[in-house]
Amino acid sequence: MADDQVEPGRRGRGRPREERVTRAVLDAVVELVAEQGMGALTMDAVASRAGVSKPAMYRRWPTKQDLVIAAAESRIGPLDVPDMDDFRAELRAVLTARMEAYRQPGIDRLLAGVIGASAEQGFVREAFVAYAARVTSETRHVLERGIARGDVRADADLSAATTLVASSLLFRLVVEQQRPDESLVESMVDLVGRAVAVPA
Repeated sequence: MADDQVEPGRRGRGRPREERVTRAVLDAVVELVAEQGMGALTMDAVASRAGVSKPAMYRRWPTKQDLVIAAAESRIGPLDVPDMDDFRAELRAVLTARMEAYRQPGIDRLLAGVIGASAEQGFVREAFVAYAARVTSETRHVLERGIARGDVRADADLSAATTLVASSLLFRLVVEQQRPDESLVESMVDLVGRAVAVPA
């Protein structure tokens, strides 16, 4: 199979083909994990499922770790929540977006695999930490915007609040093996709101 090619045919312009290759590979990772678990995730299996050459994959993702993080980020990546003039409404938007993303098929296994891989020998800690920072950045932004606006306390522990928001849905999904729902979202908005809001 021709290098970088997803399926036989005339080679098109660079960027659309690059995007097709990327999408095919990351979709293949998620599908394999959803169907068979992380144990089935090899570069050979992904290349075969995606219809992409391994050299094309290695140029984009030099290690399996890079590939797994990229696949996770393709489903659970950074958010951009507009200013709603109310940090609770913005926090609800963050949690609702995450809840919907966590309902995608195979995401529970994929995220469990990412978390498990972070403890394996040879895993580059910085890559995982950087991904976690990107995923939680909008929660922190919402809280910082609330401080600037005056509805979040200036002395609020933003790091702890951000961790609480991120971990609540993830723990429900991966450890408790339940789909996060609107009730959990509302509970977290209430709990975090009570913890960091400026007293009325």
